Amino acid sequence: MAGAGVVAGGGLLSACVDKSEKESGEKVKALTTDGQIIEVDKAVIKTPRVSIKESHEGIPGRKFVMVIDLAKCKNARKCVESCQKGHHLPQSQEFMKVYLLQDSDKSAPYWFPKPCFHCDNPLCVSVCPVGATYKRTDGIVLIDRDRCIGCKFCMTGCPYSTRVFAWKHYKEFEEDKEPYSPEASSPGKEGTVSKCDFCPDLIRIGKLPYCAQSCPMGVIYFGDIDEDSVTNGTETFRFSDLISDRAGYRYLEVLGTRPTVYYLPPVERQFPVDRGFNDLDEKIKNRYKETPYGKTHKL
Repeated sequence: MAGAGVVAGGGLLSACVDKSEKESGEKVKALTTDGQIIEVDKAVIKTPRVSIKESHEGIPGRKFVMVIDLAKCKNARKCVESCQKGHHLPQSQEFMKVYLLQDSDKSAPYWFPKPCFHCDNPLCVSVCPVGATYKRTDGIVLIDRDRCIGCKFCMTGCPYSTRVFAWKHYKEFEEDKEPYSPEASSPGKEGTVSKCDFCPDLIRIGKLPYCAQSCPMGVIYFGDIDEDSVTNGTETFRFSDLISDRAGYRYLEVLGTRPTVYYLPPVERQFPVDRGFNDLDEKIKNRYKETPYGKTHKL
């Protein structure tokens, strides 16, 4: 999982190389059609996209899980920025959102990254009238943009408010020149719903989701629950041990949705919460003005 950069999409190097790209000077390993490992420039490697049919089936033998360590988060927002860049989204459309939570007026506030929870019992899937949102065999919940009619039933059905609606055609949609695939959730389309997708197009080639690979604090771990292993690219743990030793939990589990995203409590935090405001522009900082912390500190 941590072996980012090794192309394994069927072993077809020719299908993964874009010769029109300018070289970056950074070399990565790739697998040729005859099984040889070679080094090529990173800029010419592109992520292969599977067919619509394959994107509905999921990756065989996998059951993906994410773990977010709240003790490490300082609201660096690299997870948000990387996700938006990778999915060609405008600033107003965030798949990953970072909230400032406080469990009571006696407890300390903490930063809370919130992706889609890819529930085992997804309410969004049950209310979609056209089958545009669906759950795969590997546990990932996706949206097929070409089937979506923009009714927003899934947005209403989701108790976590993780979905976004494209009210117009954004210029960022035009940045993606690849054929559309539900696995990439890109390019976007006006009048349709989208959300965090766990980046299955990256998983297929041995890379972590954008959020996990870009977080400088190593907050986000990703892996396979059946293999009992998760990694943030630097550290690797047994999933069961990590959840047991750190008292991991699932957000609003009482709803019966059975999320596949787990949280580690913000105990012995590495950063004070006020450091999360460093370098924020005023528009983003305004989001936290009405929180108890924001009111107390007059943000």
